[in-house]
This record gives sequence, C-alpha cells and structure tokens, in this order.
Amino acid sequence: MLGITHLRHISLITPVLKEQADFYEKIWGLDKVSQDDQSVYFRGAGPENHILSLHVGEKSGLHHIAFGMVDKNAVDLAAEVLASKGVKIVSPPGYLDEEGKGYGLRFVDPENRCIELSAWVEMHTTIWQKKNVDPVKLNHVVMNTKDLDMITDFYTNVLGFKVTDWSEHQMSFLRCNRKHHSIAFNQDQHASVNHIAYEVDTVDEVMRGISNVRKAGYQEIWGPGRHGPGNNVFCYFQDPGKFVMEYTCYLETIEDESEWRARVWKRVPHLMDQWGIAGPPKPETRAAMAGKPDPGWVDVIELV
Repeated sequence: MLGITHLRHISLITPVLKEQADFYEKIWGLDKVSQDDQSVYFRGAGPENHILSLHVGEKSGLHHIAFGMVDKNAVDLAAEVLASKGVKIVSPPGYLDEEGKGYGLRFVDPENRCIELSAWVEMHTTIWQKKNVDPVKLNHVVMNTKDLDMITDFYTNVLGFKVTDWSEHQMSFLRCNRKHHSIAFNQDQHASVNHIAYEVDTVDEVMRGISNVRKAGYQEIWGPGRHGPGNNVFCYFQDPGKFVMEYTCYLETIEDESEWRARVWKRVPHLMDQWGIAGPPKPETRAAMAGKPDPGWVDVIELV
C-alpha cells in the first residue's frame, strides 16, 4: 500500500493554450496562479496549490495526474515499492521544479499515463474572492482504458486504491480515501482522458455554473442529472481543447470502510441519471468522452 491520500491536480497538453486558458479563467471559475509561454496553472477555491495545468503541444492529451502523499518518507518508500514491482520511474524522488514545488516522483502506469506522487507542496492561505461559481478542488478524473481488468488490478494491487463500485463490466470506480472515487476507468478502444470533474459546494452552484457557460456560448453535452454510482450531481461540457469536464457536488462518502462491499450497477437510464432529466449520454457525448488515442508523451520525450 503506497499511502496515497488524495487527488491533487491534472495536467493536460493542448494545441490551443490561450483559448483553453481563457475558458478556465473567465468562464469556468478557476484562478490563474502562474503562466509562461508554454504553460498555465490554475487553482480552485480550496488550499491546493493548483488543480489544473495546461501545457502547449501539437495534440491534446494527458500530461500527468498528481496524487498527494503524507510526507517525503512516504514518497521515498513509494519509489522503492514501485521499483520492486517493475514500474517504470520517469523522475526519481526529489524536490519538484514545478508550480507549487514540493517533493515527489513520477512514473508511468501500464498504459503509459504519467502519474505524480507528491508531498510538501505549497498550499494557499489567502482568502478566496468568492465568485458566481467557485470550483473548490478536483473531485475525480476518469480515464479510458483498453483493458479494464488489467488497469484496475494495477491501481489496486500496486498503488493501493480500492474498488468502490463497478458499472457492470464497463467502469471501475476507485478510491484512495473515503470519497467514492478519485479516479475511475472506462473500457474503450484506446487509452485517453474521458472527463475531469471539478467539485463545487452545492447544486445551486452547479446550476449557476451551467448558466455561466451557456452565456459564454457553450452548451452542456450531458446533464444536469444525478448519477447512481457515487450519487453525485453532474453536468458535463467540452472545453476549447476538446476535453470533457464536469461540475459536480455531493459525491458519496464511505462512512464505514470495514463494512463496504463493491456494488455492480446496471447500465440503465434511471441509474445513469436518477432524476430522469438528462437520461443516458447521447452518441455525440460518448464520442467526446472517448477522445482520441493517447499513447502518452514519456517515450517521445526520452527519444529526443
């Protein structure tokens, strides 16, 4: 068990850096922490240094997903465990040279996703200037996978996540703390980003967020509604980089870990949306969530 505590941030590669950065700052509700010609970092209303970073590239794709750990010793121990299991370490434990600093490492999972484990990252202590909608933190990320069983086995048996629920044999929902899931995997034809969920405090904020995005000329692609697995309120959109993102709130909390048993949810309309407003996702929404094949960037960088 590696001792992963929570989901920190996600970093994305985009060919439309300015347009995408403007969307998240002016419409979605995030605050810009820093930027240069190649990247932009954004925080939410919570203390985490940043919950999203965008990096310029020729094609859209995942740069890395970051999870928190308790301290430097936990990071060092994680490196030893990962190496003993034959996991490819991209960046060995050390002090990080990214926004927020801290101490961490990076490795790639079996589908070449880059994963960061970090501790001692700088936190925000300034008061958040309240807006019409205030994304607090990254609630969860969902990735597409070519092999659901294989990737679920890696994240549980190697990284220490626990399976909270299944959506038939199509999705696995994995937790690293008492929240229903921090990461989930969806069976598809290729590896890619499925969607990224930003947590707001209430359903009122979800609805105000929908209004903000609509006024900016964007339309929701699924929702609003309330999922069965996780019991969370949702509404999905697509940003200028073609990534799908979600406003969400009220994600289920596991009250008693010792008593919890993973459930298998049927993929039927009234469980995809318990309210019966949004129904199941349309083919266009599923296509957007499928994205394009993402082989990962690590090997490309190493060959340069």
